[in-house]
Amino acid sequence: MHAQPMVPQVAHVRGRRKDTPDAWTLDLELANGARLIYAPGQFNMLTAFGVGEAAISVSGDPAGGPLIHTIRAVGPVSRALTALEPGDPIGVRGPFGVGWPMAQAEGKDVLLVAGGLGLAPLRPALYRLLGERARFGRVTLLFGARTPEDIVFRHEVESWRARFDIDVDVTVDHAASEWHGHVGVVTTLISRATFDPCNALAMICGPEVMMRFVAMALVEKGFGEDAIYLSMERNMKCAIGHCGHCQLGPTFICRDGPVFTYAQLKRFLAIKEL
Repeated sequence: MHAQPMVPQVAHVRGRRKDTPDAWTLDLELANGARLIYAPGQFNMLTAFGVGEAAISVSGDPAGGPLIHTIRAVGPVSRALTALEPGDPIGVRGPFGVGWPMAQAEGKDVLLVAGGLGLAPLRPALYRLLGERARFGRVTLLFGARTPEDIVFRHEVESWRARFDIDVDVTVDHAASEWHGHVGVVTTLISRATFDPCNALAMICGPEVMMRFVAMALVEKGFGEDAIYLSMERNMKCAIGHCGHCQLGPTFICRDGPVFTYAQLKRFLAIKEL
């Protein structure tokens, strides 16, 4: 984290590309040339100057390369961020939060389950898993999207599917006749996956209702509730647990998360008002 966590560092957009009909990926570079060190699963507060800031998970390779964020344009700030062009300035605060449990995953089968843009926060973990492949057991990615057009990082997903050291299964909720893959919600892929639930760890990211049903299905398959990790999303403002905007029960998503075990979240996920 930067020495002054409430003060954004100035960065510039190095590259911008459209990933899905409503999501773009920005490659950033800090103006001072420094490299931002982050752990898989952490997030930054990105500032569109003159508009506002938003919490966005880092979606690049923690081992090196540009600082990458994948953003869905859903509100004024995210629309302003995705409209930035190469060379434009952008503010960066962070990194913040508790990331994916990479150390705890060593020696275990690792199951990653992503829904829609939830693959973006999981991508740094995938890079780490594949970059240090010998440290982990069987690695499986289950990925669900609304339609084939909503498959984020499409070319990269195809390259992962071609590898022999990771199992990748993709499904869409709705598809035309041109789609020859699986159709159905992502939970329908769990029965097709191979893992040892007694020596496995799951990382899940996507819409909250999807994560809840995936976690419930994994418990039925024999996973312990402490071996299932979810990345939560809330309206984060300060990112350091002071303002209370992202409070969930006794925890603050920005400070105590965004990654939590299912055991920590189970009773809150069933309460609609939260």
